[in-house]
Amino acid sequence: MRKFMYLYRICLAILPAALLTACGGGGTGTLSVGLTDAPTEAYKAVYVTIDAVQVHAKGPGEDNENAWVTIASPKQTFNLLDLTNGVVAGLGQGPLEAGSYTQIRLIIGATPDAGPNLLCHSHPFANYVIDADDEEIHELTVPSGEQTGLKLICAGKCDIAENQTTELILDFDAAASVVVAGNSGNYNLKPTIKILETEDFTLVTGRVTKSLDGSGIAAAVVTAQIFDALVADPQDQVEVAATTLSDVNGDFQLFLKPGAYNLLAVAPGFAPAAVNFSALAGANPTQDFALTSAPTGTLQGKVTIAGADADTFARLSLRQDLLLDGVSEAVEVEGLDIKNGAGYSVSLPVASYDAVASTCNFPTQVSPVDLVADTASVLDLGF
Repeated sequence: MRKFMYLYRICLAILPAALLTACGGGGTGTLSVGLTDAPTEAYKAVYVTIDAVQVHAKGPGEDNENAWVTIASPKQTFNLLDLTNGVVAGLGQGPLEAGSYTQIRLIIGATPDAGPNLLCHSHPFANYVIDADDEEIHELTVPSGEQTGLKLICAGKCDIAENQTTELILDFDAAASVVVAGNSGNYNLKPTIKILETEDFTLVTGRVTKSLDGSGIAAAVVTAQIFDALVADPQDQVEVAATTLSDVNGDFQLFLKPGAYNLLAVAPGFAPAAVNFSALAGANPTQDFALTSAPTGTLQGKVTIAGADADTFARLSLRQDLLLDGVSEAVEVEGLDIKNGAGYSVSLPVASYDAVASTCNFPTQVSPVDLVADTASVLDLGF
């Protein structure tokens, strides 16, 4: 499962100091923005790169380009078809002065991120589709009028209240956004996006802290995962359904569709912490994590994929069995995407892991790994 795999190493660039003076403001609140999509059978994948999320205040400077403020800079390439059936990817969040905001704008990127696509290769373009029948790739051309950003009218949905969080979920309709141009055969990206109501989703908020002194841990990775031991392919037994990073104070927010999850928090130098969690539609629950420092060991090795070029990726998922509510659940503590012929090295808390390695057109491999403190263990991956 390559859903959200690259988020472990993509830092959603949140700008905590970016404050915008809004009409009628006083104090600050937070705007949190997520992305989802409706299913389509026309394509195997629809990739779109989003560089930034910006908002515009109501007031005298509404026509001033300098009045746009960036609240998040994901600079990430999303497969919109991973975001169907209620799955939401967090684009980011940021503080804003309380008040009214009239527009939100997505800046469509021209350069893809460094992660792989579902064909186990680097993204050939920032924006493109993969056909469902023959896996042919078509670059998406962004019309000149939308290269400066795709604007949406907020209609009151972007208003910020003091000390409160406003949640926005943007529905990026992949089927309607891809337009094949007449005789030229060119594929154009003409984004069709609407702002959804949030009552059908859950926004989980919380804080990741050090158990020793209660101070916040910045850049901790918080994930919502689903474990199903009955799935035939081991790579798909753990699904990372959503991922976010804690901010400089250790605070995090995570959009979820209703359902049962294992919520996991990890940070370098700390043992992971996890809980069973039920997400209810329209709820805004709080889930905090206190992490305990732990000795670490290193796992390193090299990837070799027979008959593949140097641009082919393998996926390494390092999983640990944790006892949650009396039941053993496998969780992904770290995920790596590694190119053919390249080496890797990752530091993890001392523990026993299952190293689940996969790539396109080869069977999944599972290898037990026991990490020892301050010691490098070697696991070469050959396909």
